[in-house]
Amino acid sequence: MAKSPDRPLSRRDARNLDIEIGFLEGLVRRDPQFIDALELLGDDYTSRGRFQEGLRIDWRLKELRPGDPDIRYNLACSLALTRRYREAIAELEAALDLGFADWRHLARDPDLAAVRRHPDYVRIRERVRRLRAEADRE
Repeated sequence: MAKSPDRPLSRRDARNLDIEIGFLEGLVRRDPQFIDALELLGDDYTSRGRFQEGLRIDWRLKELRPGDPDIRYNLACSLALTRRYREAIAELEAALDLGFADWRHLARDPDLAAVRRHPDYVRIRERVRRLRAEADRE
């Protein structure tokens, strides 16, 4: 799952990440549907603070795999990081519809911190409570 940096990257880490980004961009230029490379590239853009580019990759991944709950979750994170909170909530709802069940991560993911303060997030919180209760009954 995509993750924004919790702390600033060291110069060395930033350089290594930039090298990896360049490599992945080359792979994706040669094969625009290379899902694994796209996922890594989106994560790397986010780690580097390049949120708009990460969002662009996540939209592309959604086009390629609209039924993948993890891709929809990562898109929600990118939308949150770019302050598109209502769209992020809609993508979280889609991820839950598709079977996303890492509720603990959802509740703690720093990428979603601002979304969790949004009034519409109440729907997500209530839905997760219902899903947890259903899972406990099984």
